[in-house]
Amino acid sequence: MRILVGITGGIAAYKAVEVIRKFTELGHEVRVIATANAKKFIGQTTLEAISHNPVESELFHEVSDVRHIEMAQWAELIVIAPATAAFLARTYSGQAEDLLDNVIVASTAAKVIAPAMHTEMWVNPTTIRNVSGLKDLGFTLIEPEVGRLTGTDSGVGRLPDAIQIVQGALNSLKAKDLANKNVLVIAGGTHEPIDPVRFIGNRSTGKQGIALAEEALARGANVTLIAANFEYVNRDLDLIQVVTGQEVLVSAQSLISEMDLVVMPAAISDFRVETVAKEKIKKTDVGNDFAIRLIQNPDVISTLSASKKPTTKIIGFAAETISGEGLIAEATFKLERKGVDMIVANDVSNGKAFGVDTNEVVLVSKQFEPFMISGSKAEISAMIYTKALELV
Repeated sequence: MRILVGITGGIAAYKAVEVIRKFTELGHEVRVIATANAKKFIGQTTLEAISHNPVESELFHEVSDVRHIEMAQWAELIVIAPATAAFLARTYSGQAEDLLDNVIVASTAAKVIAPAMHTEMWVNPTTIRNVSGLKDLGFTLIEPEVGRLTGTDSGVGRLPDAIQIVQGALNSLKAKDLANKNVLVIAGGTHEPIDPVRFIGNRSTGKQGIALAEEALARGANVTLIAANFEYVNRDLDLIQVVTGQEVLVSAQSLISEMDLVVMPAAISDFRVETVAKEKIKKTDVGNDFAIRLIQNPDVISTLSASKKPTTKIIGFAAETISGEGLIAEATFKLERKGVDMIVANDVSNGKAFGVDTNEVVLVSKQFEPFMISGSKAEISAMIYTKALELV
């Protein structure tokens, strides 16, 4: 994709370097317009090295090329990070004073703004009016965060991290085909306690679940994330943090009647300890041999499948140590046994899948032939929802 990054004159301009880097690492072609004030905070040489393109600043440089029109027509996405209060005011009023202003006025590309300023400026009624007006005009806003600002003060107005800006900008282009749908994502790995110190766990990190939650949000869904033993912050979803398999089941059962789609990449322990010790078990007390009696946990996804409303679709995951036809056969067996609408199966042998950003899975459903996909967990999440929309 052809992405134009605009940088305006705020102290957070240095963060634009990482925004540009992440766009280029994702394979996008990036050009940069830095305003005259922005270049007081960040050097042109740095921006050119990171973007691999010349940095533009002057409206009246090489006028015969009609640079502002050429760049406006070139861009498929325009991202302004940081966007100052002055920029917001000029843009909402339609002023075109410098190169960046003119490109924005002339371009029909999608436009994303990531404001950054002191709290007093962000909450000023004029800024509030300008932001509201820009959203009405079709601009996508990436809200500033609360945190440390310039000097000793803290508050709302801090520029979000680069990955949030990049993801927010790319997500703004996605079709809203999950709009008004309630989606429940259950992710992570459960911990079944042995005593106050030890537990039985697994290697799931929640990365695929986070990708699924973010993809659903980007496509317009109302998302609830049940997170088993991992940290995640996103103000746009409802987060429920749990520890054990039984806690997952209780939380999910309380929500199932409201859901249109349930997606469960979570690794739920098949067994739990029958009697959890109230105090730490010491090896001096148990000797050389120590046995723990395990009992089965309820099958969360089968239980949800049996209690859901008829229109709710459930997607389960199967982490196996087999591949090829054997993996498809096992996924098909679980599809039938658990009463779900689709199974996402993968081979996790030799350290694959857990804790990394890529995966290779097969999607199995009665609605379509087995479908193989490999790539980033974000790409896999996108395909899972695309195929989920085929379920009837």
